[in-house]
Order: sequence, then C-alpha cells, then structure tokens
Amino acid sequence: MMHGSETADRLLDAIVPHVPFDGWSEAALRAGMADAGLGMTDLRAAFPRGAVDAAILFHRRGDAALKSALVQADIGALRIRDRVARAVRTRIEIAADREVVRRGVTLFALPHLAPEGARLTWTTADTIWTALGDPSEDLNWYTKRAILSGVYSSTVLYWLGDGSAGDEATWAFLDRRIDDVMQFERIKAAANRNPVFKTVFAGPLWLAGQVRAPAGAAQDTLPGRWSPPAPADPSAPDRGT
Repeated sequence: MMHGSETADRLLDAIVPHVPFDGWSEAALRAGMADAGLGMTDLRAAFPRGAVDAAILFHRRGDAALKSALVQADIGALRIRDRVARAVRTRIEIAADREVVRRGVTLFALPHLAPEGARLTWTTADTIWTALGDPSEDLNWYTKRAILSGVYSSTVLYWLGDGSAGDEATWAFLDRRIDDVMQFERIKAAANRNPVFKTVFAGPLWLAGQVRAPAGAAQDTLPGRWSPPAPADPSAPDRGT
C-alpha cells in the first residue's frame, strides 16, 4: 500500500502540468488523477479540500527545496542583505513556472483563501530567516518576517510580469526593495539610540520588549492553521460495526 504522503506527491507531480491550462481546479486534479493511474478515493484522501490542498503542497514543497538549497549554499561570507536577496531569488527560481505560480496567486487572492495565502507567504519568510540563522527572540522575530513577506510577495508579482532577459528586471527590483528595507532599519536603529525618543516612547517600547517569538518558532502551532487529517488505514478494523 502506498503511504499517504507518497500518494499526495505522486498526484501533485501529475497535476502540476495541467495547472497552466486548468488552474488549481477540480479539472486539473481529475486529469492528474487519471495520469497517475489513481482513483477518487486516493485523490480525496490526499487533498481533502481539493485544489486548495494541492496548491498548498506545491508551495510547501518549494519551501522545503529552498531550505535544502540554503543549507548547501556557500553564502556565509555575504552581507545579510545579500543573503536575503539570494534566498528570495532562489525561492522564485525554484518555483520556475510562471503560469503555475500565477494560478496560485489567483487562487489565494480569493477572499476566503486570502488568510491561507498570507500564511504561506509568512512561512516562506520564516523559512528564509530561520535558514539564515536569525537569532531574534523578541518583536524583531515578527517584524523581520512581516517585512520580508512584503518584499517576497511584491517581487513575485513583479516577476510574473517580467519579460526581461534572465529576469534581470526582477532581480533589480528585488535589490531596490531590500535597499528600502535596510534604509528603514538604519532609521530605526538611529531612533533607538536617541534618548529623547526613548523617553517619549518609553511605554510602547517597554510593551514591545515583552513580545517573544513562538517557542521554537513552531509555525505549525500558530492559531488558525489547518492541517488535513491523516489518511484512513484500510487495514484497520471498522469500529462502526
């Protein structure tokens, strides 16, 4: 018997070629199911919410590939802004197929799926910062991921419309966005060194200092997260009889 995750991976491999034509849809799922030689029971067990779960697995697979790529990359000597830029670029290059990504962006732009899309973007930002060894344990843990989420999502949107050779326009756009972030960080650092600023904003600064990162940065336990149930074991006894 094929393991549940193996079934999902096999189905996803068969579904993705249909996404540029049918989107992340039931039609793409059924076409992939037929190509993989699997049945509706396998499809529903692997992706209980249908195309949404398939698109989520595609995104998470990209994050996993990014994590492996960053572990193997020799970027320790680079400045932090260059390491972040390399990570964002690598993540986009892993996605590779613009139309598959475009269809995913369209799917998660739907109002009822927007929170799920935001969580996926946040998880990508967290994957990058964690792989780069971010030591933050306070409010900075959240602000770094929030800012990088904005940089990543805007760069993806720019890349989707980029027709330049080698996507050079996208990488230039990414560099400008990161330069803007670094400028903001310099302003913030200067403000924090200013005694007047510290006096005027003593209360808010104290409150911000009480914020802590999640224990172990456990993304999967963040409120509002949904995970599909484990596929049923057909060999288990039927307790309903």
